[in-house]
Amino acid sequence: MRRDYFTLSTRGGTADASEQPVIRVTYGGPISELESRLDPMDRSLDDDGIDVTYRLRESAGADAMGVFAVTDRVTGEYILELDVEAGEIFAVTAAASDGSERDGNGRYRLVIESDDGTPMATYERSTLLVYGVDGGILRDRSLIPSGVEI
Repeated sequence: MRRDYFTLSTRGGTADASEQPVIRVTYGGPISELESRLDPMDRSLDDDGIDVTYRLRESAGADAMGVFAVTDRVTGEYILELDVEAGEIFAVTAAASDGSERDGNGRYRLVIESDDGTPMATYERSTLLVYGVDGGILRDRSLIPSGVEI
């Protein structure tokens, strides 16, 4: 699928926001193509069936660009990927980290929808791994639940 079929927006990405941060991915391409990736024939992709990552393509400033990706945890296949400014992702990880101090879970919601606003999938997530240009994990920018060893 083409990256330009997707757009990303965030909500609740400020440290003082009382609501759970939300990453909303809107898809404007052929619906059947994304539906088949979100609902494989052999199983369903629930909250634990996906991995969410962000990989920087340039220096770690807030205006740097990177690739946001959602993959099938079992097969490793990309469900979607798109180009996103780092500031959008950093705001969500910071807000979710601050929220973890209040409610103990550091969670955010990932919503994937069609361009007419119809929800296609919603996931409650506590992990978002952010990788630097060199491929190493940026622990201070990532959401890593306590007790998880990476």
